[in-house]
Amino acid sequence: MKLRRVVITGIGTINPLGKNVQEFEKALFDGISGADLITRFDTEKFKTKFACEVKNFDPKDYFERKEIRKLDRYSQYALVAAAEAIKNSGILNANFDKERVGVIWASGIGGLETFDEELMKYFTGDGTPRFSPFFIPKMIADIAAGHISMKYGFMGPNYATVSACASSSHAIIDGYHLIQLGKADVVVTGGAEAPITPSGVGGFNSMHAISTNNKEYKTASRPFSADRDGFVMGEGAAGLVLEDYEYAKARGAKVYGEIVGTGLSADAYHISAPHPEGLGAYMVMKQCIEEAGIAKNEVDYINVHGTATPVGDISEIKAIQKLFGENAYTINISSTKSMTGHLLGAAGSLEAIAAILAIQNDMIPPTINHKVQDPEIDPKLNLTLHKAQKRKVRYAISNTFGFGGHNASILFKKYEE
Repeated sequence: MKLRRVVITGIGTINPLGKNVQEFEKALFDGISGADLITRFDTEKFKTKFACEVKNFDPKDYFERKEIRKLDRYSQYALVAAAEAIKNSGILNANFDKERVGVIWASGIGGLETFDEELMKYFTGDGTPRFSPFFIPKMIADIAAGHISMKYGFMGPNYATVSACASSSHAIIDGYHLIQLGKADVVVTGGAEAPITPSGVGGFNSMHAISTNNKEYKTASRPFSADRDGFVMGEGAAGLVLEDYEYAKARGAKVYGEIVGTGLSADAYHISAPHPEGLGAYMVMKQCIEEAGIAKNEVDYINVHGTATPVGDISEIKAIQKLFGENAYTINISSTKSMTGHLLGAAGSLEAIAAILAIQNDMIPPTINHKVQDPEIDPKLNLTLHKAQKRKVRYAISNTFGFGGHNASILFKKYEE
C-alpha cells in the first residue's frame, strides 16, 4: 500500500500572544512575553500570581449567549482556533465529502474552569446537589472535538487525544496517519487548554512545577537559563487543517508545509519527571528522521519542549546532542514557551504552528528571558537567545513531552511540488 502525502492547508490560533495567526506571528518573531498577573481569580494566598492568559477575550465576540452557557472556556478557544484554520484552508468552499473530513482535537485536562465552578457551588451551598445539566458535557476532554464536528457537519473520524502536554502533538500525528492510510481526506486537528483556575494553579504549585518568580513575572519563563524555576502556565488553542496532498493540489489549496516524519515513545520512568538522559526524546526525534529518510545535517530547526524546568531542559538537550552529535551545533534550537508560556495539552499544536511559521518565513523565533548560562548546557549550542535569527529553514522538528512519560515529535518540511 502506498502511503499518501500529508500537507497543512490551514492554521489558526488564539493564545497569549494574539487572537489570530497574524497577531501571533508578529509577537513570536518580535520576542514578546505573554506573561502577566492573573486576572481570573484572587491569587493572594497562591504561591504563583502570574500566568500567560489570553488577553482581552470576550466570548460574546464569538458566540451567542445561549452557546456560551454550553461551552467551557477551553471549548471556546478550540472553536475560535478551528474556525480560523478552517476558513484559511478554504475547505468549506471546496467540493468535499463530509464523511471524509475528521476532527481530532486534544486537551490535557478539559473543562477545568467548569469543574472548579460546579464543585465550588456545591461545597459552598447547603449540600443539595444542584449541578448544571451542562456540567459533564462542558467538562469532558473530548467535547471540543464534538463541537467542531457538529458546527461544520464533519462526519469522519472524531475523537480527542489525552496525553498531558503531548496531547495535541498526538492529535496531529493521528490525523496524519489517518490521511496517510486513506481513512480520511481532511483532518481538522489541534488542541485547547484553559487551566488558569484555582485548582490548576494550586495543583501545579503543590508539585513545584510552575515558576514562583512573582517579582520578575514578565521574564519568569526562562528555558535553559540556570536560574529557571519552573514553567509559566499558558492557555489558548491552536488548530491545523491536514489534507491529502493530491486532494489539496486538485483544488488549488494554499499549502503551508508538509509533515514527513513522526515519532512516538514512552520514557517508562516517572509520573512527571522525564528520563534524565532524555532517552524517550532521543527515540522520537530519531524516528522522525528515519521516517522522512533525511540526513541529520538536514534538520535546520528544533522547536523544543523546553518548559524551563530544571531537569526537563537538560534531558532534552542531552537527547539532541546524543542524536545529532556534531550536527547539533549547526541547528537552531528555541523554546517558544519562553513567550507563550506552557499551554499544556495545546502546546504541541501551537508549537507546530510556530515551526511552520519558521519554515514559511525562513526565520527562527527566539528563546527570550535567558539570563544565566547553565554549566550543564554546552555554550556552543545555538539556543537562538533573545532575538529571532534569519536562516533558510527546510526541515523543522517540534517536540512535546507529557507527564506520564509520553513523548511525541513531528518533522515538518517546506512545501515542494
